Amino acid sequence: MHTHDLSPWTHEHHFHSATAAAERGTRLVAAITLAMMVVEIVAGWWFNSMALLADGIHMGSHAFAIGLTAFAYVAARRLAADPRYAFGTWKIEILGAYTSAVLLLVMAALMAAGAIHRLLAPQAIDYGPALWVAAAGFVVNLLCARILGLAHHHDYAHHHHHDHDHGDTHAGHHADLNLRAAYLHVLADAATSILAMLALTGGALFGWQWLDPVMGLVGAVVVSVWALGPIRQSSRVLLDREMDDPVVAEIREAVETGADQGDTRITDLHVWRVGKRAYAVAVSVVTHERTLTAEIIRQRLRIHDEIAHVTAEIHQCD
Repeated sequence: MHTHDLSPWTHEHHFHSATAAAERGTRLVAAITLAMMVVEIVAGWWFNSMALLADGIHMGSHAFAIGLTAFAYVAARRLAADPRYAFGTWKIEILGAYTSAVLLLVMAALMAAGAIHRLLAPQAIDYGPALWVAAAGFVVNLLCARILGLAHHHDYAHHHHHDHDHGDTHAGHHADLNLRAAYLHVLADAATSILAMLALTGGALFGWQWLDPVMGLVGAVVVSVWALGPIRQSSRVLLDREMDDPVVAEIREAVETGADQGDTRITDLHVWRVGKRAYAVAVSVVTHERTLTAEIIRQRLRIHDEIAHVTAEIHQCD
C-alpha cells in the first residue's frame, strides 16, 4: 500500500483571510445582537409588553446561536495544531453550523407554539412602543446582515478565485456552512421583524389582534424551511456522504484506463471531505500495468488540487 499527500493541506483554510473575516463578522454580530436583546427586554419590562419581552428572548436565542458560530471558528483555529485531529479541525465549524441550524428549527417550533397560544388566548398589545422597538430590531438586523454579507462575499471571492480553473464545478460545495448558518439566523430575525411590524401596524390601525399570532405562524414556517437546507448540507459533511460529489467521477476518470493503456480499474474507492476545499481519497485498483505505482496515480490526480491526501493500494494482475 502506498500513501501520498498531494499538497500541504493540513489546517490551510484556518489561516486564510476569508475565515478570519467570517470569525470577526460573527463575533461582532453576536455582540450587536446581545445588546439589542438587552434593549428589547428592558423596553418590554418598562412598557409592560409581553410581545417585546418575548422578542427580546427570541433575539437572545439568536445571539446564542451566532455566538456558537463564532466559538466554532475560535475553537477550530486554536486547536489547529492539535495532532489528535487526524484531518484537521475544519469539521468543528461544520458541527457548529449543524447545531446552529438545529437551534433555528427549535426556535421556529417555539414561535409556532407561542403563536397558537396567542390565537387561543388573545392578549392586549401596547402597539406604539412595540412597533418602534420592532423597527429598531429590524434596523439592527440589516446592519448585522451587512456585516455577515461582507464576510460571505469575501469567502465567495476567495473560493471563486481558486475554483475558476475547474469551471466552478465545486464552488457551491466550498461555501462556508458555518457562516451561512449565522447569516440565516440574521435573515430569519429580519423576516420575523418585518412580519411583526406588519402585524403591529394592522393591529394599531384596524384592531386586528389576530394578525399578530397569524404572522407568528407564517414566520415559524418560513424559518423552518430555511433551517432544513443547512441541516442537510452540514449533516452530509459530518456523515461523509460525498460519494455522489462530482469529484468522485473525476477521480475515476483520472485513475482508470482502457485496454490500450493497461486496463486499470478501481475496485474500492472512498472519498470524504477534510476541509472547505480538501478531499481525502482511499483507492484500491487492479491493473495489468506492470509499471503502475502510487506516484503515477498521484500524477493523474494532480490536476485536481482539491484532492489533498491519497492512500492508494495497487493489485497487479497476471
